[in-house]
Amino acid sequence: MGGVSELVTGEAVVLGLRTARLPSRALARLLDWVVYTVAYFILAIGLLMGLSDLEDAAQMAFMIAVFVFCTVLLPTLVETLSQGRSLGKIALGLRVVRADGGPIRFRHALVRGLVGVIDFGLLAMPAVLSSLFSAEGRRLGDIFGGTMVIRERLPQGARDQGAVPPVPLQVMHALGADLVALDLSAVPDGLWLSARQVLSRMHELDEPVAAALGDRMAADMAQRTGWPVPAGLPSLVYLGAVLMERQRREWERASAAAYTAYSAQLAQQQQPAPYGAVPAQPGPTAAPVPAQAAPVQTAPVRQLGYPQAPQPGAVVLAKPVEQPVEQPAAEAAGGGFAPPA
Repeated sequence: MGGVSELVTGEAVVLGLRTARLPSRALARLLDWVVYTVAYFILAIGLLMGLSDLEDAAQMAFMIAVFVFCTVLLPTLVETLSQGRSLGKIALGLRVVRADGGPIRFRHALVRGLVGVIDFGLLAMPAVLSSLFSAEGRRLGDIFGGTMVIRERLPQGARDQGAVPPVPLQVMHALGADLVALDLSAVPDGLWLSARQVLSRMHELDEPVAAALGDRMAADMAQRTGWPVPAGLPSLVYLGAVLMERQRREWERASAAAYTAYSAQLAQQQQPAPYGAVPAQPGPTAAPVPAQAAPVQTAPVRQLGYPQAPQPGAVVLAKPVEQPVEQPAAEAAGGGFAPPA
């Protein structure tokens, strides 16, 4: 059973985290030791095969460097890059954090790795003794590095104990009118952040610690809003209801602002043209001009007794010139009628 450690966050909220105890930490360390040992033998065999031409002293120096890398530098890099989660800790749901609950950095992991040479020497007796006598189960590397190991993944039973009990539907209807009428302007931002952090990490807290935190923060919230905690309602449910009401109001304000901006943009696009203005319309395309047909020549209509005048636009055909008919020589000489012979 893990112990409870009270940590003070940046919002001055005391959180109770479940610290890991000796059995789970020893099993996680054993898994890590198996992985690092396999990595050491792989690197050592590769160096011996690649540096077979060197002297024995040079080969020994390289082997010592590989050993230091696999026992100190490799665990330091793994914990730094994974923010306190080695392979063994991931398998058992553990994590290394700072003493204030924040993620560790390179210097914390380096101190843990360097002091770990002392911790796990002499059959790991220093680490075992320090973990047994520490309230949070911290070994020497945790004490000098300012870190601790917590249980990040809780059993199902512990997770159910710290869960917020469901609120019946009739209770939600009863709280609706009171929540809408609340004045949330006097609640400072620090209290909102603290309540949100407690509710988000509620499954990581010990049940008595979570209940005590909920009672204190609910009393502070009720004093600032003027709405006391209803009888029989858990304090954590009260905090969750107030937070949901605040989020609902923020969502309504954001939605109203977005709708107003959208309506103004839509009205600007659909604004009618001023009086007398002719809406711009695309001009008609010019039709192709057909080729002019050749004029039709028509003969004038002759009327009896009257000469026909040419009509406007009509083409008058020129009268053909009559060619003289050749007369017989005899007729031309006699000037008279010559009977047939």
